[in-house]
Amino acid sequence: MNDPHAEPAAEQGEQRPEESFAEWQRLDLRSVFASVGLLVVPMLPVVALVLFPSDDSNAFPKAGVALAMGVFVIGAAWWRWFFTRFRVTPERFELRQGNFSRSFHSIPRERIRSVDLTAPLPHRLLGISVIRIGTGRQSTKASELRLDALPTDRAERLREQLLRRRRSAPADVSSPAQVGGATSRGAELARMRPSWYLYSTLTASLLLVTWAGLGSVLNTLGDLLRALGVTSWLVERLPGSADSVLTGPSLWIGVLLVLLVLLVGGWVGALMISLEMWWGYRLSTESGEALHVRRGLLTTRAVSLEKRRLRGIELAEPLLLRLAGGSRLTAVATGLGSESSGRADNKALLPPAPRHVAERIGAEVLERADGTGRSGNLRGHPRAALRRRMTRAVLVVLVLVGATVVARLLGPLPWWSPLGAVLTALPAALFAWDAYRNLGHELRGDFLVTRHGTAVRRTVQLQRNAIIGWRVRQSPFQRLAGLVTMSATTAAGDGQYSVHDVEPSAGVALADEAVPGLLTPFLRADPAGPTGEGSTGEGSTVDGATDDGATGEGTGREPPAAGGTPAER
Repeated sequence: MNDPHAEPAAEQGEQRPEESFAEWQRLDLRSVFASVGLLVVPMLPVVALVLFPSDDSNAFPKAGVALAMGVFVIGAAWWRWFFTRFRVTPERFELRQGNFSRSFHSIPRERIRSVDLTAPLPHRLLGISVIRIGTGRQSTKASELRLDALPTDRAERLREQLLRRRRSAPADVSSPAQVGGATSRGAELARMRPSWYLYSTLTASLLLVTWAGLGSVLNTLGDLLRALGVTSWLVERLPGSADSVLTGPSLWIGVLLVLLVLLVGGWVGALMISLEMWWGYRLSTESGEALHVRRGLLTTRAVSLEKRRLRGIELAEPLLLRLAGGSRLTAVATGLGSESSGRADNKALLPPAPRHVAERIGAEVLERADGTGRSGNLRGHPRAALRRRMTRAVLVVLVLVGATVVARLLGPLPWWSPLGAVLTALPAALFAWDAYRNLGHELRGDFLVTRHGTAVRRTVQLQRNAIIGWRVRQSPFQRLAGLVTMSATTAAGDGQYSVHDVEPSAGVALADEAVPGLLTPFLRADPAGPTGEGSTGEGSTVDGATDDGATGEGTGREPPAAGGTPAER
């Protein structure tokens, strides 16, 4: 398969001119038809119900309303296309939209965090792609600019131009980024394996989405069959009355069939969604400066992430996926937080895959020789953390038992219902033990590794020089147990990554070792213990960390420059 990033110009030592987008540009006119297709196709079942009602009412007025709505949709799409302009200058990207309500966006090119290309099925059929330009702002409304749409080849050129790093010195024609097609493309880190599709079916999120979609489809199909009279025709031909069919063995057989359809349909639906999401997946590097992810069957996606913005990685293991030995890999990078773009798929580096593969790819992405912290290699947490989780499990069981007893006294529940609630004590205790066993943290070279979670176990590896502060939290229950939660704050990813339920002295020592001197201004010596300026032993605590529900934050230094601009920090 041809790689769209291997350009003949790159093989000849040439570069595309910056002036290709210097003048005000319009979007492609085909985007009007693609937008109409995206809006009209999902509404076809509703249109069918309107045009073919179950009663004998006249459908012509309703058809006129549907036609008017279609004309309005086409007119709105054309209006948006006609009044949208953009251009790329050597310093800025500018976008103009609207007529009655006008908007003008002008952002420095150095503030552009990501440029993603997506092509839903109508766009692919028309040969165009949607460009999403991420700015890294925390406001979801202003964090992303969208160009819908451009021809795919022009969209690729625009993406490369916006992500091209400006150099102060003249470009060297002998640099690896400009000589040789293979070097320009970079190395391939991972490619989709057929067996990986099965791992995706073990994620609860895909199963829930599949069941929700299946329920919606069945509901719409039922309404359509009733409107066409098919349901009444089938009921008339049932052997016996409807009441006799819904009683006795037929009822249990129907329940089992429904459960079987849900299980098989959920698994098959999750597999189909996985095929659509990860078909043709490929992770590669671009000129050694960026990571490039391309994937998708019906909707193709191309996401680029500059390595200079990468601050770490995260391994996520949902319970079913973890039992099968699988894991997901996502990036921890500036401008790709959970609130910056409103989309989580732009952080995905690897589909659900075997854990050892995710560890190897994570090490290659971070350019490290070791893995990302296997189970059992991290520092354990005190037994008080286990007692906290066991206490929560006991409280949950007691609440269930009390609720079933009250319901048994007030309602027609069977006598054995409280016993069923008592039986939940075993799985609750197992979940509590698993949650404690998954706690861990360690400093490995230049990285802080932390792990927690049971329904979804998350292992985060964060660069120590990306930590800009520490947040020390201690709830009243943690204070009774003698524990604290240390959260490393950063400008990347979710903003903070926590080490849950550690002893105060161990937590402060971890923070001081991870970033020496950061917590020193906030430490005070305990007269009962060792003293000394900057001590992080048993005799040192953090001001404010022992108050009721209070937190103590230390941000005693600026974020590391690492050669970047203030906007990157």
